[in-house]
Amino acid sequence: MADIPDPDDTPRDIAEPLRRAIGERYLTYALSTIMHRALPDARDGLKPVHRRILYAMRELRLSPGGGFRKSAKIAGDVMGNYHPHGDAAIYDAMARLAQDFAVRYPLVDGQGNFGNIDGDNPAASRYTEARLTALAEALLDGLDEDAVDFRDNYDGTLREPVVLPAAVPNLLANGSSGIAVGMATNIPPHNIDELVGACLHLIKAPDARDETLLTYVPGPDFPTGGVIVEPKESIAEAYRTGRGGFRLRCRWEQEDLGKGTWQIVVTEIPYQVQKSKLIEKLAEVIQLKKVPLLADVRDESADDVRIVLEPRSRNVDPEMLMGMLYRNSDLEVRFALNLNVLIDGVTPKVCSLKEVLRAFLDHRRDVLQRRARHRLRKIDHRLEVVDGLITAFLNLDRVIDIIRYDDAPKQALMYEDWSRAHQAGIARATDEGDYASPLEGVDVAALALVTDAEAVAPGEIAEEAPQGVPQRFDGRENGLSDVQADAILNMRLRSLRRLEELELVAERDALMKERAELVDLLEDEGLQWGRIAGELREVRAKFGAKVEGGQRRTGFAEAEEVAEVPLDAMIDREPVTIVCSQMGWIRAMTGHLPAQRELRYKDGDGPRHRFHAETTDRLLLLGSNGRVYTLQASQLPGGRGMGEPVRLMIDMPNEVEIVALFAHRPGGKRLIASSAGDGFVVAEEEMLAQTRAGKQVLNVRAPAVAKVCRALEGDHVAVVGENRKLLVFPVAELPEMGKGKGVRLQKYKDGGLSDATTFRYAAGLSWQDPAGRTRTVAPPELDEWRGARAGSGRMAPRGFPRENRFDG
Repeated sequence: MADIPDPDDTPRDIAEPLRRAIGERYLTYALSTIMHRALPDARDGLKPVHRRILYAMRELRLSPGGGFRKSAKIAGDVMGNYHPHGDAAIYDAMARLAQDFAVRYPLVDGQGNFGNIDGDNPAASRYTEARLTALAEALLDGLDEDAVDFRDNYDGTLREPVVLPAAVPNLLANGSSGIAVGMATNIPPHNIDELVGACLHLIKAPDARDETLLTYVPGPDFPTGGVIVEPKESIAEAYRTGRGGFRLRCRWEQEDLGKGTWQIVVTEIPYQVQKSKLIEKLAEVIQLKKVPLLADVRDESADDVRIVLEPRSRNVDPEMLMGMLYRNSDLEVRFALNLNVLIDGVTPKVCSLKEVLRAFLDHRRDVLQRRARHRLRKIDHRLEVVDGLITAFLNLDRVIDIIRYDDAPKQALMYEDWSRAHQAGIARATDEGDYASPLEGVDVAALALVTDAEAVAPGEIAEEAPQGVPQRFDGRENGLSDVQADAILNMRLRSLRRLEELELVAERDALMKERAELVDLLEDEGLQWGRIAGELREVRAKFGAKVEGGQRRTGFAEAEEVAEVPLDAMIDREPVTIVCSQMGWIRAMTGHLPAQRELRYKDGDGPRHRFHAETTDRLLLLGSNGRVYTLQASQLPGGRGMGEPVRLMIDMPNEVEIVALFAHRPGGKRLIASSAGDGFVVAEEEMLAQTRAGKQVLNVRAPAVAKVCRALEGDHVAVVGENRKLLVFPVAELPEMGKGKGVRLQKYKDGGLSDATTFRYAAGLSWQDPAGRTRTVAPPELDEWRGARAGSGRMAPRGFPRENRFDG
């Protein structure tokens, strides 16, 4: 009969709500991301991948003074032993630790191409080599002295540290960034000298206020330098709450080129800004003419940063130019602060500056206590050995006899009571007359300890202990310990000299003194903080401001906001002639050209708009969609060619026609109207647009389009329809608006508005006839066409242009 399977052993589906199942699994993933990937530990400032990289390099003995090893070997060991993830991710993390423009104090000393500030990637791991830096060695110092806990690696075959001893406040020194699930961290780098000063003050005054710590740590210290322009109040609030930001600008200087010319040289760029992309952005600013003061940009960098900015004119104010570049490029950035860390290695928390420093100091105290206890155990063990060796020197002849003649010398050295052994009858003589080994049931050859007794004849058994047999080693109540016996048996013959005995006594005295000091240290909290302060001073001496590269790189300054200024204050004021063709090709020709001068156009194109202006003028372009676009005369292409399509400069749809193009005049007003006969008066200031998309001024609904945009230069309006009826009425009957559909100008049964203009009624209405002659209709003859707004009007006078336009 076949065995019936146990129902408990068969696989079964576990039914649970989908919401709970997804929630539990996502929570597990979130905790793994927070604790083991994204957030650094407040104690050593490292994420697990960085910690494993440094520990694996230590196991490979890649000390600062030693040789380099291939990065591929390092990444392979990290991946195989501690971090079972992709080797590319491990190498990228290691490469960043070697980039002096990415971290303030590199932890990896790289040899080869590890990337650059332009944003170029490091070479492949098979081409580069690396070893630890002195700072990384300081983070690892104490791992052999039980300073931190260890845990099994991912497969349980090796052990790895949970956290590094970290003699340096690395979290703030090098900063960190990461995005976890539902939280993120972004910590800027700081100066070690300043951090040590704050730690020493915090040791002296544990209840120090956050504002007091700012006297030691005024702000971040970025590896690429720059200038922080954040107000002090904002910096203090950011460090107090753990959230905030810092405005960081480039560092620049004005370089005199002689004869009144100059250029700006940028020597330091903001942190995490790639130089190549910065140059591209500046070139785009020049191309789009967002900063008309800037003429050219060049990258003359070698090992250092040197970006040359050429002004368009030597009359430009350099502060004004840089202020405009700050707003339009990454020469100024904002670095966000989010001090979200694992405060105890497990719990994420947004901490203040004081809390982060306190977490580091508490960790250092824990490391100090653990190292002291470890050293105490080592001293106790060594004292035990030294004590046994001294005892052996005091009883050297007896020890030599035991080692020489006894079959079990270790047990003989450890045996305590020789008289009991003798009473058991354990001595016997050998054929050679030497002392015998123990008899049955006895561990030790007691007769081996006989020093002054008579020899026992061969074959005889000693009936009583010989005279002079000591009961124990001199001065010892008990026998030697197992450790002492091993030390004596492992002792070299060369150590059996008088000088070695003196050295042992001196070593014992020194160990006893050190042990007493360690006991006092573990019992006195004040001594512990004093020792930590001394270690921090050593760190300052090794990595502080007095060491090359340890000085502060990032400066501080007050942000002087550059106010918007008129273009004529920034650009040389020169006369130009604006020319726009029928197909929308626009150019600015130098000087005020006479109207009779003929110009060249593309095949199939011809003249449309042509007027005099100046380089400081802003041009207003009205499209048939009722939107007004703004152009800068100084940014238009020159007149040597045919110009450029205006649609490349503004976001005007292809189906939209250009209705009007004119130079903006402050205080000027315009009559604007649609083909449906609706219009109003608008101030030119209301027509200025701030973006390429323009500004909607006249609301039109298809099929109506914008038709007229005339300067307001009189007290009456003349309107002519497609039916050739003319109507004249006062300007006062039109409203002044900033945007809208407007009011009815003239009523039509068929067709719509053809043209409109303004004039002084007393001077009469003028136009040009087909022959080019000017004809004027003045009062009282003009009274025939005068009426109320929205009237139909009367047929235009004889000789009025057939195009139904006042300008012919």
